[in-house]
Amino acid sequence: MSTVAAIATARGEGGIAIVRVSGAEAERILRSAFRRAGRKNRDYESHRLYFGHAVDARGGVIDEAMAVLMRAPRSYTREDVAEIHCHGGFAAADRVLRRVLELGAEPAAPGEFTRRAFENGRIDLSRAEAVMSVISAGSEAALRASVRELEGGVSQFIGECRKALTDLLALIEASNDFPDEIDEPAAARKVACEARSIAGRLLARVDEKAARIVREGVSVVLAGRPNVGKSSLLNALTGTERAIVTDIPGTTRDVLTESVNLDGIRVSLSDTAGQRDAADAVEMIGVERARAAQKYADIVLIVLDGSEALTEEDKSLLKQRDGRCIVVLNKDDLNAAEAVQADIRVSARTGEGIAALASMIREKAGAAALHEGLLTQERHIACAKAAAEALQRAVQAIEGGAPLDMASVDLWEARRRLGEITGEDAAKSVIDAVFANFCVGK
Repeated sequence: MSTVAAIATARGEGGIAIVRVSGAEAERILRSAFRRAGRKNRDYESHRLYFGHAVDARGGVIDEAMAVLMRAPRSYTREDVAEIHCHGGFAAADRVLRRVLELGAEPAAPGEFTRRAFENGRIDLSRAEAVMSVISAGSEAALRASVRELEGGVSQFIGECRKALTDLLALIEASNDFPDEIDEPAAARKVACEARSIAGRLLARVDEKAARIVREGVSVVLAGRPNVGKSSLLNALTGTERAIVTDIPGTTRDVLTESVNLDGIRVSLSDTAGQRDAADAVEMIGVERARAAQKYADIVLIVLDGSEALTEEDKSLLKQRDGRCIVVLNKDDLNAAEAVQADIRVSARTGEGIAALASMIREKAGAAALHEGLLTQERHIACAKAAAEALQRAVQAIEGGAPLDMASVDLWEARRRLGEITGEDAAKSVIDAVFANFCVGK
């Protein structure tokens, strides 16, 4: 296998940039591209950081740097790995990388270091995916879920299910090979019971909406007629002056989205055009977009004006209320014209009730989104559902009087689909697709 290299840190200005090299030639390349301060021709101690200079082919200094050699198998890839830590920015890191490539390394493909870790048996496929999930995590909830996967939470669960399926398949084989010793009806009842149990365990880890909220966050749309204070409410919840606030009805013409972190969950708040019958063509488009955003939102804040009587537009919105909705009575610092049944009363102007509203949004996002054992990767969810369906077919076949041999076909299918999650039974095309989503340098 060739020796590969890449810049492992984000491009741009920064304190440090790391050029990473992995493969059999890593130590040779390090010795040529890096000159240790005051200690020429000395052996490198594995996993020790050395001070010196990155140097070019003539021995000229490229940059002051630190370097480390991590000998196999005690490295990220289980190959010899060398890293040169130079100053951040574009020029220094690029020059060091060019020098490393001149010395025989090949440019690493996206995710190639992690792929080598997978192919060399250091991590399974689910843990490899977790590496990229940690890097791309946009909230504390996503980070916690990714770290659990990285530490082997998914691998352990899937391994337990696969072992249980292996035991059932062994029981079926034994009942075929030793019919005088193993009672087939009793074996069939046990297989059906265990298969049903494993399917239930898999489906308990599948909640596609909660998984999406962990990965991407929850979408919250502020809906209401013009001038009820939606833009002021967006500004109050985000702590910014993102939305323009005026007394002129119809100021907001399009969907304006801002992100905020509420107790570890990423929330995308969208201010929308006031919903009313508009004569202005541009405002009409804004109203249609507002209705579309409301239709697909996870949570809808129906905002009412606490200083005025309910209008027909208010009443129309309230009639559309469903389980996603929170009715917010804004301008509660003013005297309400009539009693309104609201879920919460706030004042975007004074800040009263804003913290309580944020907590209500967080609660409505769902405790399920923080479920410790939740499968969050779309690929894992699809494989787990397919395995559960195969197990349910096996149970139906057994309960319908089919021979155990027929049920074993579905049990093997379930085991194979679970193996796709960890990579034990994943096709090369699946593995290629996983690593294609990685960044270069990881």
